[in-house]
Amino acid sequence: MNRMPRFQPKNPDYRAIAIHTFNQQRAMQTLGISIARLEPGEVDLAMDYSADLTQQHGFVHAGIITAGLDNACGIAAFTLMPAATGILTVEFKTNLLAPARGERFTFRATVVKPGRTLTVCEARAYATHDGVETLIATMSGTLMALAAREDAPQERAHAPT
Repeated sequence: MNRMPRFQPKNPDYRAIAIHTFNQQRAMQTLGISIARLEPGEVDLAMDYSADLTQQHGFVHAGIITAGLDNACGIAAFTLMPAATGILTVEFKTNLLAPARGERFTFRATVVKPGRTLTVCEARAYATHDGVETLIATMSGTLMALAAREDAPQERAHAPT
């Protein structure tokens, strides 16, 4: 079944620019997080288990899970931003629901309410363990659109090269 997108992006190049912006984030590269699915106002990020990302009990650290959720919210919101706009998280709340144990982790975010300046998103983190996907954390986040400035090189980087 082919469903209509929930949101219409303001930038026809949203996909290329969102992917480029994500790829510029060295933190996501370090954590091994990648884009698995990208639609207007929605994103799934994926990360394989790594012992290097665990806490003392062998679970993936809550800070890593939070980083994945935050980034998923940011990319989901960014897909609906106009051209020449940056994105910045201004607030989030995370609920940790279960230990982060599994072979693979998915961070799914959806825009709840896009705005001219502020966008509200919700995200969920899932762990896949022995073929079973378990909800391990949720996030509610608010993201702010930033107008591009000539003196901010990180914002100019949003245009594909």
